[in-house]
Amino acid sequence: MASDDKGNGPSNSDSSDKPTWREWQYWKQMTLWGVPLTAVAIFFVAGIIFWGGFNTAMEATNTMPFCISCHEMKENVYKEYSTTIHYQNRTGVQAKCSDCHVPDPWIHKMVRKIQASNEVFHHLLGSIDTPEKFDKKRLTLAKNVWHSMKATDSRECRNCHTLESMNPEFQKPRARKQHLAAMKAGNTCIDCHKGIAHKSVRDQLSDEELEELEAPLKAYVKAIPDTFIEGLKRVEAREAEEGAKAQEAKAAADAAVAKRIESAVAAATTKLEAEIAAAKSEAGAPSATKVAADGTGPGSSIDWSGIPSKTVSLFYPGQASFEWVQNGRDHGGARAFRKAGDRCAECHAKEVKDMGAKIVSGEKAEATPIPNKRAYVDVDVQSAYDAENLYFRFKWQNGAHTPVPFVEGGKMDPANETKLAVMFAGEGVKYGDQAGCWVSCHNDSRYMPDAPKPEALAESPHKDVIDMKDGLTKYLGESRTKIEIRGRGGKPRGGGDKLKSADELAEMKNNGVFMDLLRYRSGESAENGSIMAERLMSGGVETTATGKREGDTWTVVISRPLKSDKPGDISIEPGKLYTMSIALHDDYTSARFHHVSLEMRFGIEAADAEIVAVKQ
Repeated sequence: MASDDKGNGPSNSDSSDKPTWREWQYWKQMTLWGVPLTAVAIFFVAGIIFWGGFNTAMEATNTMPFCISCHEMKENVYKEYSTTIHYQNRTGVQAKCSDCHVPDPWIHKMVRKIQASNEVFHHLLGSIDTPEKFDKKRLTLAKNVWHSMKATDSRECRNCHTLESMNPEFQKPRARKQHLAAMKAGNTCIDCHKGIAHKSVRDQLSDEELEELEAPLKAYVKAIPDTFIEGLKRVEAREAEEGAKAQEAKAAADAAVAKRIESAVAAATTKLEAEIAAAKSEAGAPSATKVAADGTGPGSSIDWSGIPSKTVSLFYPGQASFEWVQNGRDHGGARAFRKAGDRCAECHAKEVKDMGAKIVSGEKAEATPIPNKRAYVDVDVQSAYDAENLYFRFKWQNGAHTPVPFVEGGKMDPANETKLAVMFAGEGVKYGDQAGCWVSCHNDSRYMPDAPKPEALAESPHKDVIDMKDGLTKYLGESRTKIEIRGRGGKPRGGGDKLKSADELAEMKNNGVFMDLLRYRSGESAENGSIMAERLMSGGVETTATGKREGDTWTVVISRPLKSDKPGDISIEPGKLYTMSIALHDDYTSARFHHVSLEMRFGIEAADAEIVAVKQ
């Protein structure tokens, strides 16, 4: 190729492929936006090389070895993270540091890298080079991350997890409920999942900070996917079917046991009748026609074999007071409880055994664990009624003796090996239908974290009004002028020293603001009392209770009239639902060292009740 005679550029007159000097001169004169093409080419190649090197360097700073190359990270947050599911799990999918702490979009990534220069600066200063220094700044560091994730709708979490793609069929009831609520309200991942990979310091936030940081945002509200709704329907249907099958299997097992017992009793009765008849025949007296074999006491005439039985898991609650339940720093479900009206059982019914295990070990909400104490007790509950009375029968397995280490002799109540209580919430009790008996458990009751010292009780202006000789017993928050829930400024939580006037308390009882309490005691008589300003173990309608332990099985039957005009008693009527709770003091324990149920719905022949009384 060569230029024409006029110098107008290349021509096709020369078939040679080798460029001439004049052709090179032509191309050197060509420009792109005023820049010579040769310079553009050089810059282009240089840009590729620079970008490749720069990006390689950036990616190198996103690796795990780089992130833990300084001892501040390796000896603190890395150690915590390496014990979590984000580090090691059954599927082998690991989320490394940068997956959570470095944005994926390029601009945001560059901003984060620039911000990281401040961390390098503090590394050089030695600001967090010891565990003690790190812990002092841990809350500040955590808050920076929380605020950043809140501002982006937990963008880095959503790189792997999205609410819309979750299948509730594989989630626990509490998780599926909260995820559904999050989509509707506008909550984001970090609202609930602080401390998911590192030591949690959420409880160090003030209540105002918690409210602000975890408040839902309209911008984060999401449409509920059809797949989520369909999954929810499937899992609810499956659980209902499994529950029905379990109930049928239990009923069949109970019937088989009852049949064996009936056969054994019949055989023993026949033998005894024959022996009596033979003895009387020898003496010339008429033979006996029947020997009673059903025993005596409440419910002795009830055919329990025909009454459905429900297994209720009672768990160890430790020092998880009602103030603890309502405080967001202690209990992640506090907002849902207080503002959305959620019942405790809605979130926790299927995880009470795990909860009991955490608490009884001292891992959570227990300062004085009892070695080897049971985390939970499964109790079979049946209920029946006739024209006059209401009956309950409870059966559970006895546990091994676990001496209480802080009580001489190891038995808190030597007179009673076991005590079983049933409580009903009055219609005027705030939160009674959501929490059941939990409303009467407070942070300043005896053996609780803020229990008053004996000298403070002796000086109390209420010592002649309520019994304080052994400390504060159970009481309702409505009986106090104020309840301290959060413990602001180091104040004791609860309200034991803020009793309302006698007139106010009398009006409350008339308005149904009390808990009706029935109790069986293995070594003493039955009790029917109530809880309002304090726990009173008398005053109710006459109640009877019998119990016995055969082998390792306890059976307790409690009976009381359906109707009562006694103060502190709740009359039980057909067609109504009542909130019921169960508490078991086994192994000679007392006070808060019991096992308790979550709240349950009870009713006479009521389809919506969890415990149903059947007519006899």
